[in-house]
Amino acid sequence: MKIQRLDLSRLTTIGVGGEAEVWIVETLSDLQHATEAPYRVLGNGSNLLVADSGVNERVIRLGGEFAGWNPDFSGWVGAAALVPSLLQASARLGLSGLEGLHGVPAQVGGAVKMNAGTRFGEMADALEQVEIFHDGALRLYQPSELGFRYRHSALPRGGIVTRVKLKLQSSSEEGVRAKIALVDAARKGQPKKKSAGCAFKNPPGDSAGRLIDVNGLKGTAVGKAMISLEHGNFLVNLGGATAAEMYALIRKVQAVLPLELEWEIWGEIVPDEMEVSL
Repeated sequence: MKIQRLDLSRLTTIGVGGEAEVWIVETLSDLQHATEAPYRVLGNGSNLLVADSGVNERVIRLGGEFAGWNPDFSGWVGAAALVPSLLQASARLGLSGLEGLHGVPAQVGGAVKMNAGTRFGEMADALEQVEIFHDGALRLYQPSELGFRYRHSALPRGGIVTRVKLKLQSSSEEGVRAKIALVDAARKGQPKKKSAGCAFKNPPGDSAGRLIDVNGLKGTAVGKAMISLEHGNFLVNLGGATAAEMYALIRKVQAVLPLELEWEIWGEIVPDEMEVSL
């Protein structure tokens, strides 16, 4: 196990966030020790906005035995495995079931927790079983026990996903790659600048990006935080943005549209004087 104090802006896809004590845990024994004090769990750092002051809780990152998986997809897949890597490996084997997660830059554990996905499919669709650590021990769950719905799960309080069994179907490499191409075409226009992924949940029957676009909010900026000109549901870091600026930009959107934030927020973020009404 490795413990160090790190700037979380280095560990989040949006490049924003203050310091925290980070515990890299590689075994069940490490995990049991790391969870003896208040903690948060950090995966690949997407869908997350961390306060500029950081967080007081220790931050757990899974590695070691929690990152492995069999190349033929038999057995368990570690929660620290990257979804894009799994998708490409499954495509090479002609195994279908993960295509709807194309473009999701998450680790498996984070994808389970927020039921990540696109309109083409969600993480819950590909799960057969989930192993979760809580109250000092491991327990197996069926997906039906975890309350999956749009961008939501009902994991046990304080639970940490450690491994999953995937439910994949035999297909062909050509068939899987054709599905990936379909998802990719539908997701064109996503920005290249640093972001945390889609900022707002889509309201029923509509698209948050479309609503932001038709309300003329694209390009709105607070300091170095801006609503992308390429896709309205992406708030991007132009370089050196702060969490306060990002949060002020979120509030600007929500002052116009009743959209629910998709990102998770860590720590106390107080918008500064740049938060003004449109």
